[in-house]
Amino acid sequence: MEIIMILVSAVFINNFVVVQFLGICPFLGVSKDFKSALGMGLAVTFVMTLTCLITYPIYTYILVPLKIEYMEIIVFIFVIAAIVQMIEMALKKYSPTLYNAMGIYLPLITTNCAVLGVAELVIDSAQIAALIGIEATAMNMGYAVLYGLFAGLGFTLAIVLMSGLREKINRLPINKHLKGFPIAMIAACFIAMAFYVFGLV
Repeated sequence: MEIIMILVSAVFINNFVVVQFLGICPFLGVSKDFKSALGMGLAVTFVMTLTCLITYPIYTYILVPLKIEYMEIIVFIFVIAAIVQMIEMALKKYSPTLYNAMGIYLPLITTNCAVLGVAELVIDSAQIAALIGIEATAMNMGYAVLYGLFAGLGFTLAIVLMSGLREKINRLPINKHLKGFPIAMIAACFIAMAFYVFGLV
């Protein structure tokens, strides 16, 4: 039951992009076509999952016992940067097309506030436990990694929906004043309103 609660909370109710408005830069920048959007979503999902897998034990078993919790953001950014660098090298070698399609937005995953946001959220056991409906003492690395995975899948869902809308909008006759960024923002608002409803249920 907890896994279903994590899934619903991370993907729909607390979606990092369209509910919490974190990671908007790649959401708007890479959602022009489906393939790039899916690639970016999967890359962010992979980074979020690995980030939670690495940062949760670092925080719990190193930073807290040494009483240097104030270093968490610096440590987390280093971890995220290392993971993104590995993904960048792998994509450059094995999928140059996807690497070129992502362009500047791939290195921007390092500073993507959604990735840092999920790392910060999962170490706050009381807050995430309240989100998924468990006791704070029951929070563990398994829940943290699952939350990271599902938060990434929520990001992927949002960016893929956005790419589908943008591809459809590009085929419609639209006033020249609304073309490009303005209509993309309007589409993003409609997606955000749709996801907002899940929080009301």
